[in-house]
Amino acid sequence: MCGRFAFFAHRKRLQEQFSLSHIPEEIPSNYNITPGQDIAAVREMKDGTRGLVMLRWGLVPSWARDFKTGYRMINARAESVAEKPAFRNAFKRRRCLIPASGFYEWQKQGQDGKQPWFIRIKEEDIFAFAGLWEHWESADGQPVESCTIITVESNELIARIHDRMPVILHKEDYET
Repeated sequence: MCGRFAFFAHRKRLQEQFSLSHIPEEIPSNYNITPGQDIAAVREMKDGTRGLVMLRWGLVPSWARDFKTGYRMINARAESVAEKPAFRNAFKRRRCLIPASGFYEWQKQGQDGKQPWFIRIKEEDIFAFAGLWEHWESADGQPVESCTIITVESNELIARIHDRMPVILHKEDYET
């Protein structure tokens, strides 16, 4: 599960890492990103190039009646993302990269305790989670673009801390 992460990178570094043609002037850094916040995401633009946009973290499916649905959909399990009604259309048509500098997982300690761990990639200042995005409109026509982070069972490095982790993509897989 990924419930918090950090994102801090210079504009030029983002352009290099993700081959961006569209990038906002202001890119907010945040060392404690929480669900419900607007986060940076890389997606295909209408002109076919790659751009950086801000999306709300917590996917609101296009068919949802209520905006609050997104609070429960911050993560999507890779094992079921293609079949779950909330994610399957986005999985087919609206994939994105979610830039990150690291993420947090909490290791259970005793009955009531939890130890937070900040996890990053050694020698990398920025990387990408696999994500999905969606467009939703409220009854009064207010648009909301939101996203979710895809998760998998933890690898051997993370397993001692937590049983799930975000999908971390290799740069050569960004196009997919």
